[in-house]
Amino acid sequence: MRRIPPLNSVRAFEAVARHRSFSAAADELSVTVAAVSHQVRQLEDGLGQKLLERGRQVRLTPVGSLLYPQLRDGFDQIAQAFALVKPPAQGDAVQLSTTRAFAERWLMPRLAQFNALHPHIVVHVHASEKPVDLRAEAIDLAIRYGPADDAGAERALLQDHFIAVADTRICPPQRAATIDDFYGRPLLAFKWKNLGLAAPTWSAWLAQAGSAREFSISWYSEETLALHAAERGLGPLLCSSLLVDEALRDGRMQRVQGPALAGFAYRLVEPNASQPRRSLSLFKDWLVAQASASQQLTAEP
Repeated sequence: MRRIPPLNSVRAFEAVARHRSFSAAADELSVTVAAVSHQVRQLEDGLGQKLLERGRQVRLTPVGSLLYPQLRDGFDQIAQAFALVKPPAQGDAVQLSTTRAFAERWLMPRLAQFNALHPHIVVHVHASEKPVDLRAEAIDLAIRYGPADDAGAERALLQDHFIAVADTRICPPQRAATIDDFYGRPLLAFKWKNLGLAAPTWSAWLAQAGSAREFSISWYSEETLALHAAERGLGPLLCSSLLVDEALRDGRMQRVQGPALAGFAYRLVEPNASQPRRSLSLFKDWLVAQASASQQLTAEP
């Protein structure tokens, strides 16, 4: 016979531990904060162990840290078991997390194709430069940016490189643009949010291009702002080839002659990959197919 504490108390603790918040747990469980607190206290009293440190920020005790991953995985498996027998609902939703620039520049131009193929599947896009806790935010799938070997080659979706590009209107009309054509204009750059990545820099690009000129740099706090500035002719931008592939193909932007600096990989991350829903499988397969086609178009010669 299994000895299990009251499931309401266990569920309340797992929700608080996942959200690190009593109020967020109460919203998820559709009960009051007082009820969640009471249920967690009941579990702690039954175990004779403190599970949470309460204060301005909820923290797990060593015992709570030991229990939480096991309970989280257990509830995930329960949810997956019921998903196997639940018929697909009209308007089934997929929750996707990615960066703002990738969502705007790569995903949005393609998403209408998926909607046309699978109109019953709704895709919710959560765009943020900060990696989110996928389980806490109930995210089905994330596209993360970083070194390709972090998660294994089998999970890499796209590999990029960094090139210099400029709006066609400020490029020479009869020949390929060189960086010297933009002397007197600022070079555009953006602040990287992930300080753990060694970001490609204009100084490295200029050194490989063999340019001895000194340029000023105009900095933007967001990658998307720098991309918009480049598209409005404010100067050349060193950026991911994947984020400007559409603008290059339709002629709105042109590549500036020079090197392609090594970039990073966009990787698929799944919090619950063992029993994916059919809607999630369809969306993931579509992403992989789109990525393969995109990679062929943007491959560096």
